[in-house]
Amino acid sequence: MTVPGVLGILVFTAFLVVMAKPMGLYLYAVYDRRKTWFDPAIRPVERVIYRWTGVNEDHEMRWTEYFIALLAFNLVGFIVLYIALRIQGALPFNPMHMKDVGPHLAFNTGVSFTTNTNWQAYGGESTMSYASQAMLMMQQFLSPISGLAMVLAFIRGLTRKNANTLGNFWVDLVRTLLWVSLPMAFIGAIVLVGLGNPQNWGTYVTAHTLQGGIQTIAQGPVGMMNSIMQLGDNGGGFFNMNAGHPYETATAASLMFQMVLGFSIPVGLTYYFGKVVKDTRQGWTILGAMLVMFLGGTLVLYHAEALGNPILNHLVGIHGPNMEGKEVRFGPALSSLFESSTTAVSWGSTAAANDSLMPIGGLITLWQMMSGEVIIGAWGVGLLGMLAFAVLAVFLAGLMVGRTPEYLGKKIGSYEVKMAVLAMIVPTFVILGFSAWAVTSHGGLAGIYNPGPHGLSEVLYAYSSGVGNNGSAFGGLDAAAPFYTWTVGLAMLFGRFAMYIPALAIAGSLVQKQSVPESAGTFPTHGFLFGGLLIATVVIVGALVFFPALSLGPLAEHFALWSGHLFGGGGA
Repeated sequence: MTVPGVLGILVFTAFLVVMAKPMGLYLYAVYDRRKTWFDPAIRPVERVIYRWTGVNEDHEMRWTEYFIALLAFNLVGFIVLYIALRIQGALPFNPMHMKDVGPHLAFNTGVSFTTNTNWQAYGGESTMSYASQAMLMMQQFLSPISGLAMVLAFIRGLTRKNANTLGNFWVDLVRTLLWVSLPMAFIGAIVLVGLGNPQNWGTYVTAHTLQGGIQTIAQGPVGMMNSIMQLGDNGGGFFNMNAGHPYETATAASLMFQMVLGFSIPVGLTYYFGKVVKDTRQGWTILGAMLVMFLGGTLVLYHAEALGNPILNHLVGIHGPNMEGKEVRFGPALSSLFESSTTAVSWGSTAAANDSLMPIGGLITLWQMMSGEVIIGAWGVGLLGMLAFAVLAVFLAGLMVGRTPEYLGKKIGSYEVKMAVLAMIVPTFVILGFSAWAVTSHGGLAGIYNPGPHGLSEVLYAYSSGVGNNGSAFGGLDAAAPFYTWTVGLAMLFGRFAMYIPALAIAGSLVQKQSVPESAGTFPTHGFLFGGLLIATVVIVGALVFFPALSLGPLAEHFALWSGHLFGGGGA
């Protein structure tokens, strides 16, 4: 590890803290219907949309109605995208004559982009036409809104008293699209094009090499897709290499700007939360807990990559950091920061090959997804998951002090605790269940290209990425095989919607309760003590559930590597 590398990570983390307040204030203005710069241009458009669609913006929904509206919206998005991919060859804007996408891959891709996972079991530039890329980009605008709408509803459940409703999903959808997604993605696209992203609709370029060969250079509407990909924490890139491709990330400045886009909404939501509950200390405490876990994971990952490969050191005398699978333009420090960010924030785009990370580096990326997408997390989902952990944390605190737990003035009963635990158990069961199936079935084993614990890590990563709606891949796995396209597709569905139901059920229960005043026995849910309890709850729950699987995967590979043993490649 180098001093500039560590300082760069620390400065970036500090910048996230600075960015949280202005972004949170803007979100507060949008959802509290206060005046913003965009109102004169956008408010008339919003009214027209409600008039055309018949939406009554003053109508409020119960939690069940809110969920049904969200589910219907996502179902229609999936059907439209699936059909478009299946008839891709007949659609316009296909200058490279891409063929129709097969049923299992169309299912996987449709689910992936509808659930904001953006898992890509295909090479974008070699599989998708411009029309299909545009359809995928449309989902990149729409799919993040579901997660953000969920946390808006949950926060209303915490703050409203003796009520039955959590807002209107369609209003939350429209306001997010018009005031957040479109203007910010437009600005981001202009910046990215200025930093080197191509933006056109022409045919691919054919180049003649000095050796007399022919090379096809893919291009297209990369800038606009790259912007919403990172802003919406989507991760589904135009190119198969994602941010490692020079057309998606021409310079280190472009990479840093993409990270800022990806973090902007999730960190802003924490301040928004504090603003809505009228105690910004609550938001700062949650953001602090998130950033402590993120910074710790990033530094551990960077340390592992900086140490290098002990086998290379011992056999051939190559000393230095592990550069395998990394862009020389970025180096181990920036690559470690980006790879840690992609699994913490859940945007899924990668700038290095995760399959080439040292075992501890792979462990960190796995852990950050297995934590329940609460270490920052994507639009709304990270804060939503952390609030579910907060409910569990105050329940544990209540057990320790012997009184009924409270959170933000609401009594936490057995129903809320059961729902919070259910939101954590279902994704865990899906990850471990599908992984066990994969390593004991012919279809699953046939798709694993690496022997030993590294192969298990690849399988665990695939289902953790699917359930966590992350979308990044470890590599070394035949993700396009029918077994994995179907099972990872199901994992993405469970990971998205199985969490939504208990989360909204908690909100629907809390919104009906009367707030109780603080007393001498009230456990404070802000400050270092609660932040530490929150971190401990996340770590302990994750350790109890996933430690045995991680011990057989990245941890086993780490100890074997440092003892000189290579799986499938002999020993040293």
